Amino acid sequence: MNEDRSDYWIEIAEYDLETAKAMQKTGRFLYVGFLCHQVVEKVLKSVIAKDGAMPPKVHSLIRLASLSGLADILGDDRKALINELSPLNIEARYPSQKDKLSESLNEQYCAGLVVRTEEFLSWIKEQL
Repeated sequence: MNEDRSDYWIEIAEYDLETAKAMQKTGRFLYVGFLCHQVVEKVLKSVIAKDGAMPPKVHSLIRLASLSGLADILGDDRKALINELSPLNIEARYPSQKDKLSESLNEQYCAGLVVRTEEFLSWIKEQL
């Protein structure tokens, strides 16, 4: 049963990653950032679910990394990704932030986010 819960989170994270790639191709960079956040959030929840716990209904990547037990082994690159993605969950949803955020989320930056997010997903799958 726990494996099913973990697999559920991985499957929807993979779906979100494919959606992020689709948004990248169409130039909807604001949503690339938001979806990359969603991928990392969901794969961290997959680790929590693997141990039989119900992942909390929170969006804090830092908190989820801690609850997953992975915070100490993330490495600098993965920690940097978490720090970059953390504000994108909230800021991407509110109109007052969208214009400012859209300026920083360009084609090159988002391409890097997608690659790093995909690597994070692969790394988590190895941990499971």
